[in-house]
Amino acid sequence: MRLQKYLSAAGVCSRRAGEALIKDGRVKVNGNVVTEMGVSVNPESDRVEVDNRLVKVEEKKEYILLYKPVGYVTTAKDPFGRPTVLDLAKDAKARVFPVGRLDINTSGLLLLTNDGELANRLTHPSYGVEKEYLARVHDIPDAQTLNRLAQGVELEDGMTAPAQARLVKGGRPTSLVSLVIKEGRNRQVRRMLEAVGHPVVALKRVRFGSLTIGGMKVGEWRRLTPDEVKRLLK
Repeated sequence: MRLQKYLSAAGVCSRRAGEALIKDGRVKVNGNVVTEMGVSVNPESDRVEVDNRLVKVEEKKEYILLYKPVGYVTTAKDPFGRPTVLDLAKDAKARVFPVGRLDINTSGLLLLTNDGELANRLTHPSYGVEKEYLARVHDIPDAQTLNRLAQGVELEDGMTAPAQARLVKGGRPTSLVSLVIKEGRNRQVRRMLEAVGHPVVALKRVRFGSLTIGGMKVGEWRRLTPDEVKRLLK
């Protein structure tokens, strides 16, 4: 970004007034005074000062709801060249990152944002944000098994917190189970169901807090409405 455009975007002045500030030697980039036009800066890495005061461009907050398909990894870049969830949201205007993770074999709701504070609150266990999953599992879990899931299951990294578990549709060879958790351990839902004797065949997250993927197709994304953002912030 050209330096005078950066000054305008940061709300310091107009571009033309920014050119005057530069000519007058009142602007520094990374500690060096700049007096020539045409200098470009990186808003993410360069330090820009006017009259020895730091100025920053505040990036507009972006909130994106993505229906993640199976086969995509929840990272910005993958060393093995696998497709990432950011490949699906290339048209987003701001640089965003995933909130939490879904493993490569899990589909469903994933939130992408550049709001670091909100992302931390949504994923921190102390806030207890609910995450609902639909799991297709082997065989039919009985009432006792569902009660075990609800009370918490002993895993190799300790006892899980109480959950909400219900049988959506029983059948053989597979059944559909809804599991609502407030934690975010690695592959937690798969491990919980395996621990009670019903390994997962397919897994999808259908709700995150107040957000759902109702009406969306696999691979689609949309921006959150202002009301949805307000509910998340609450």
